[in-house]
Amino acid sequence: MFYPCPHCQFLVAYHPQSRPLPAACPRCGRPLEDEPGSGEEMGMDPATAAAAGAAPVEADIAASSPADDTAQRFTAAAENAGAAAPAALAAAVAPRRGAARWQWPLIALLALLLVVQVLLADRARLAADARWRPVVAMLCGVFQCELPPWHEPAAFTMLDRQVRPAAQPGALRVDASFRNDARWAQAWPALQLALSDADGRVLGSRVFLPAEYLGAAPDTLLSPGQSAQITFMVQEPAPGTVAFSFEFR
Repeated sequence: MFYPCPHCQFLVAYHPQSRPLPAACPRCGRPLEDEPGSGEEMGMDPATAAAAGAAPVEADIAASSPADDTAQRFTAAAENAGAAAPAALAAAVAPRRGAARWQWPLIALLALLLVVQVLLADRARLAADARWRPVVAMLCGVFQCELPPWHEPAAFTMLDRQVRPAAQPGALRVDASFRNDARWAQAWPALQLALSDADGRVLGSRVFLPAEYLGAAPDTLLSPGQSAQITFMVQEPAPGTVAFSFEFR
């Protein structure tokens, strides 16, 4: 049986024989009235007393159950967490997607700049390679850098050459014309002249620099297909010079 506390309406369980009604309410601690009688002693008929007692019991049990309140709080918290989880996940993923869009183009740009820097730093060596020179020349056209002149002695073609005695005794006059057949402009070449006798023995050999056979250092290059003619004097190393040869350096 249950007896409602007159102060907090808490239902106190009791049994007339085995479990007497306590003196104070377990919830609020206030004194309880004497053990209640039947509905007839309280001035109510049995049906009314049963209805009045049953309704508060059910309501108070439902209202005062701590387990139900705890379950409801956990359920509400779980629902709120479940609703917030997708939003938090979307908020965390969105910046990563945005960063991924510009991250790869930035890496590609940095790699390209690194390649350009390496090419420009090593342009002197790469410019001597016919495969790389066009690329390096294009980069230098953009970044306003200078390339060393192309050097390909084998691309010079001798058009005419002649060595004959000069008016001065023991001197020889050298006349030669040649052409630059390379793909790019070249600096004036060094010219090696070898003199031989009738038996093929080399009497003398020397390499003449452009400033020596031109009389002054040239300030221009020989363009592709451009021809040049030179004349200079040499000292005959020994009498009996009958043959000569030229080689570009």
